[in-house]
Amino acid sequence: MRKLSYFIGMSLDGYIAGPDGEIQFLLDQVSPAYLEYLKTEWPETLATPGRQYFGCDDAENTRYDTVLMGRATYALGLKDGVVDPYAHLSTYVFSRSLTQPPHASVQLVTGDPVAKVRELKRRDGLGIWLCGGGDLAGQLAEEIDELVIKTYPVLAGAGIRMVSGEFAARQFELIESRSFDNGAVVAKYARKR
Repeated sequence: MRKLSYFIGMSLDGYIAGPDGEIQFLLDQVSPAYLEYLKTEWPETLATPGRQYFGCDDAENTRYDTVLMGRATYALGLKDGVVDPYAHLSTYVFSRSLTQPPHASVQLVTGDPVAKVRELKRRDGLGIWLCGGGDLAGQLAEEIDELVIKTYPVLAGAGIRMVSGEFAARQFELIESRSFDNGAVVAKYARKR
């Protein structure tokens, strides 16, 4: 069965975006060595325009072949005219307000996110990447098998939390951790079930 992995960047105080969805304060933390690590180890998590810009658009998908995101996360790329932010992956946008798929290559999910993820997990393929946002992560918390958290050395103070929802302690085990010259730490956790 495929795994659902929440691969996400956040501030030291647990925010994945500012109050209005802004993420530039996190992107500003990326150093050349850190970017090289992402290009080499996690190329499918770079948006298609970024892959093209950094010359890794032909990188093979080795971890994920499917990406999930909430409507607000999807809207971040739309501001810049990017209608299919991860053209190298099967893209699913979860929304309670959209009625039409935002682009022909993007699949819209308006129903139960848990049911859809369980269906996707039963299909053959690589892993499933949840790239945001916090509300969708909260709805899918019981289905998350792995966390890959990129923690950046910045405090946000307010914004969108990594996971929103009701209190429920879920245990994870640290599998690996790597720190970088920019102060970022990438930690990978496996779900303890």
